[in-house]
Amino acid sequence: MRPARARIDLGAMRHNLQQARKHAQGARVMAVIKANGYGHGILRAARGLAAADGFAVASLEEALQLREAGIDKKILLLEGFFEPDELDTIAARQLDLVIHQPQQLALLEQTRLAAPVGVWLKINTGMNRLGVAPEQAVPFYQRLVDHPDVSSVTLMTHFANADDRRDSYTRQQSARFYQCIDGLDAAVSCANSAALLFASGTLGQWVRPGIMLYGVSPFLASTGRDEDLKPVMTLESELIAVRQQRAGDPVGYGGAWVCPEDMPVGVVAIGYGDGYPRHAKTGTPVLVRGQRASLIGRVSMDMLTLDLRNVIDAQIGDRVVLWGDGLAVEEVAGCSGTIAYELLCQVTDRVRFLVEQD
Repeated sequence: MRPARARIDLGAMRHNLQQARKHAQGARVMAVIKANGYGHGILRAARGLAAADGFAVASLEEALQLREAGIDKKILLLEGFFEPDELDTIAARQLDLVIHQPQQLALLEQTRLAAPVGVWLKINTGMNRLGVAPEQAVPFYQRLVDHPDVSSVTLMTHFANADDRRDSYTRQQSARFYQCIDGLDAAVSCANSAALLFASGTLGQWVRPGIMLYGVSPFLASTGRDEDLKPVMTLESELIAVRQQRAGDPVGYGGAWVCPEDMPVGVVAIGYGDGYPRHAKTGTPVLVRGQRASLIGRVSMDMLTLDLRNVIDAQIGDRVVLWGDGLAVEEVAGCSGTIAYELLCQVTDRVRFLVEQD
């Protein structure tokens, strides 16, 4: 069996949820498990985060996966509904939805539902992506309160720059949000992972942690370990060849890397077809039997090659960690010109997922 594996540590996920609760200061936790649980598997994430107060997803399809698996917690559709005919299903399956633009509210007002729904009104305070304008907050809130099929209204916003603790924009957005909802009697939800960890004044009654639950830091120039988080996914494979190459030998497609001396080169059974980043640079770290080695040459669809000069007695079958336990995914992402979110989300179904510490 091909050895490309992703080990999912549900114990680490539970630890990260506990960290979120510690910082939430009594606020309820809406665990974000969209995008297939950030690549970890949406049902695996729901199991590991079973102690959360609710789950946030991006689409009705994701929400129905959870309901069909017997999950009866509050589920929030972060982008609301896309087609009017989704509203009947949303009501029947007792889902909450975000309203973020006037057309959605107008369609909701034109529809009589079989059961009431919870609505989260998203206000644009500076992300300038989704959300109603601040001056629309009060009239939109009142229209929702007056709707006979709306059971509750929660007010929310989303921070654009919370990943930079030094940036004052988060405080500006928070001030704008609380100013425009002043006097409204509703629960509030502002804090994503980053704001939850450092901006206690933004918490509200619901917090919405995402990336931190998977053991990844939401901040620039930081790793999950720096924030007392534990990696949930360890992507690994094995050496399937160890070759003794001569000085001057090119390695891989295009001969993009040339051996500077006689040296051992390892071949690992994993590549961009499995979700490892094709643009990972020469020098990107991996662990071979716990020892750091470096990627060399181009990542191909099924394989990548390693400089094994620093690995003592490397052998075929040795375990290779691409990220996770002992090697921060943030470091690999930095060497690949991307972010950890993308690496986690792009692991493909060619990789076997193994659940640990359930």
